[in-house]
Amino acid sequence: MNKTPIIAGLDIGTYATKFLVAKERPDERGFEVLGRGINLSEGVRKGVVSSKNKVSEKIAETIKQAEREAGREINEVYVNINGSHIFCINSKGLVSVSRADEKISGQDLERVIEAAKTFSLPSNKEIIEVIPQEYIVDDEGGIKEPLGLKGIRLEAKILAVGGFTPYIENTSEAVIGSGLTVGDIFLGSSASARAVLDSQEKELGAAVVDLGAATTSIAVFEEGEMVHTAVIPIGMQNVRNDIAIGLRVSIEAAEKILEEMGSHILGEATTRRKVVDVPGGDITFREKDLKDIAKARIEEIFELVDEELESIGRSGLLPAGIVLTGGGAKMEHLIDFVKEKTELPVRVGAPSEFYPSQEDPSLSVVCGLVKLGSDSFKGGGFMDFSFDGGLTKKVKKVLKIFMP
Repeated sequence: MNKTPIIAGLDIGTYATKFLVAKERPDERGFEVLGRGINLSEGVRKGVVSSKNKVSEKIAETIKQAEREAGREINEVYVNINGSHIFCINSKGLVSVSRADEKISGQDLERVIEAAKTFSLPSNKEIIEVIPQEYIVDDEGGIKEPLGLKGIRLEAKILAVGGFTPYIENTSEAVIGSGLTVGDIFLGSSASARAVLDSQEKELGAAVVDLGAATTSIAVFEEGEMVHTAVIPIGMQNVRNDIAIGLRVSIEAAEKILEEMGSHILGEATTRRKVVDVPGGDITFREKDLKDIAKARIEEIFELVDEELESIGRSGLLPAGIVLTGGGAKMEHLIDFVKEKTELPVRVGAPSEFYPSQEDPSLSVVCGLVKLGSDSFKGGGFMDFSFDGGLTKKVKKVLKIFMP
């Protein structure tokens, strides 16, 4: 009898560090949450680890919370990587089928992926994930699973996603410094998508937009696979900072104002005066002034999102629309605001299939990491590929991304 593995996800965010311990339920329908830990982050700037020691300390503190709740020690974790250093490259490779009976083997698939990866990168950048888009057998395209098909020529189109090696190594070292082993590193955008998108949305075409504290990440899916990803170095902290400047108040006061009025910031503007009690005394301002300040920054974020969609020819052309997630997705009236700006269907996505429920958009990355970790543990395909990345050497189950 196989023992159900315990899977732990670690989301190292700019605002908060989140740790979730879970195991798959016996009926394979969702995950039982065993423990959870959440703490304010230190040593993270715009989604990247800037101080390994501070991050290690915060991870260790967060782990203890989750371990106490779970009643067990955790040794291995699946962790996210984020930041505007993330990039993606489309590439393709071609090989001849090697077997005498002309049937495509796992070795042929490994060779064609390796051929597709033969592009040059600067020495300080590395590939994090390789996502097959389609296979072409003897000029017949649109093939997702070519294993066992007969042919002479095999081509593969891939999306290679990478990042700045020092930032990736900082993340690994911070996790190792907390006493954990890194099971694997996944893109934050991949984790969000794994938590909130269903297979139909991935097939039709959808974009997951994760509104974090200091970054906004985008993952675009079509025909079942990720076709583009990007990280914009602007998030909800920028809204807070704009409020501090525009209303001439401290950051602490701006945070209190955003906390008290944030859910109404995109509603209809009025000229009413609002009084908010903050440390040091009351602050009085016009509601319209606050909303104008905040709206300008949120408009900028979604203009940049639309620019990313335009860059791949998908602006206004995603049938399943935009799925908003992350802490910023909780803002009231945001759905209508984004619908108007992008002219696409919009919904808010939160993790599902976790018991007790974790249906909070701010938990999408950490829940998605647990799901990706489970996929990785079970194996998503018939072959492994090793990617050389210094401290982050690891085995990737390339075909795991075909899972819904």
